[in-house]
Amino acid sequence: MTPFFRCRYRNGKYWVPSESILRDVLIRVDPVELDQAFQNWNAHYGAVDESLAIDGKTMRNAIDESDRQTHIMSAIGHQSKQCYTQKKWVPCR
Repeated sequence: MTPFFRCRYRNGKYWVPSESILRDVLIRVDPVELDQAFQNWNAHYGAVDESLAIDGKTMRNAIDESDRQTHIMSAIGHQSKQCYTQKKWVPCR
């Protein structure tokens, strides 16, 4: 069995990295490339949905360089419950 995300294997099971490690890695990743990788994975392995739901969230304490609150919009499949994509959205003033 190959390691999932190259997690450490000890005592017969894989150890998932801590929240702080995952956060540190995700901060360093280009969000456009990460989104493209997720979309490519989903196109290859994802389920086909007949309809999508659009959902949005406001990111707490996420202020951009123009001092505006950041929002995330997501497209989620009704049947599969899979998130197809997420995009950052900052409203105009």
